Amino acid sequence: MIELEGLTKRYGSKVAVDHLSFQVRPGVVTGFLGPNGAGKSTTMRMLLDLDNPTSGTVRIDGKHYRELAEPLKYIGALLDAKAMHGGRSAYNNLLCLAQSNRIPASRVSEVLDTVGLTAVAKKKAKGFSLGMGQRLGIASALLGDPEILMFDEPVNGLDPEGIHWIRNLMKQLASEGRTIFVSSHLMSEMALTADHLIVIGQGRLLADTSMADFIRENSRSFVRLRSPQWERLLDVLEQAGIRFTQTGDGAIEIDNGRIEALGELAARHQLVLHELSGQQASLEEAFMQMTAGSVEYHAHGTPAPDPLSTPPDWGAGRPAPNWGAHDQDKGI
Repeated sequence: MIELEGLTKRYGSKVAVDHLSFQVRPGVVTGFLGPNGAGKSTTMRMLLDLDNPTSGTVRIDGKHYRELAEPLKYIGALLDAKAMHGGRSAYNNLLCLAQSNRIPASRVSEVLDTVGLTAVAKKKAKGFSLGMGQRLGIASALLGDPEILMFDEPVNGLDPEGIHWIRNLMKQLASEGRTIFVSSHLMSEMALTADHLIVIGQGRLLADTSMADFIRENSRSFVRLRSPQWERLLDVLEQAGIRFTQTGDGAIEIDNGRIEALGELAARHQLVLHELSGQQASLEEAFMQMTAGSVEYHAHGTPAPDPLSTPPDWGAGRPAPNWGAHDQDKGI
């Protein structure tokens, strides 16, 4: 387990990390998210004692990093794939790490095989592509067979097969009861990999929650309906006191509606539905919504409209339906 308590890092007048407190628990993949400049890399460096905190504490399985006699056997990390010695082969890079941490040399061949670099084990690291360098960095993190693993942008430079591989690897390691802490800007991949999220902005903790709860709490969920019996559908919804929004493509959207109840309502009135689907924002949309006020670097341009602030369109000539509290009594 990784534990942070009041972790703070200042560079002069700039506060990079501001009293962060959270735990990264074993058995799940925990994603670490935040805009550029949020303090993610600084936090991860302090976890590994590469930067000294201004105040606060970090504990790895109850100990400070510098108290670990053989740190690679406790925690493995990929922070910078280019940190390898370019003049050494992949095998010798790992062998040096193994010897300095009293790890059997046989482990080097095992992790090279795990990451798919056995065929290039004798080649110098300086000739590796970005993706091969990432695999070598992951191999170094796995070398001590640690219970805790930290990855910073692990899919950077990997091809689709490599991305699929590292995703499954992290899930497998978590299923073994290990602590997996991963930072990435690739939201689509994080959504497929992480079970829990730690989100920071401007060095402060914004969220410490499950993936599902984060998306639900920071985005709009709604049910979308389409029917060839358009007018009848509108009448039925209004009579039931259900709030809805008409879209420009001939559909209706109902915020926080229950698909089952809406389907049963349509069936009772013998309405034909061409679409009845639940809609949920992506992790990227939820992340953008939460961190909008914490982005340090803004590109200039015309911002896209915020879907959460778009006023309902009730359609030409149709009055807004009754917004009374009784629609909740209907179970919709």
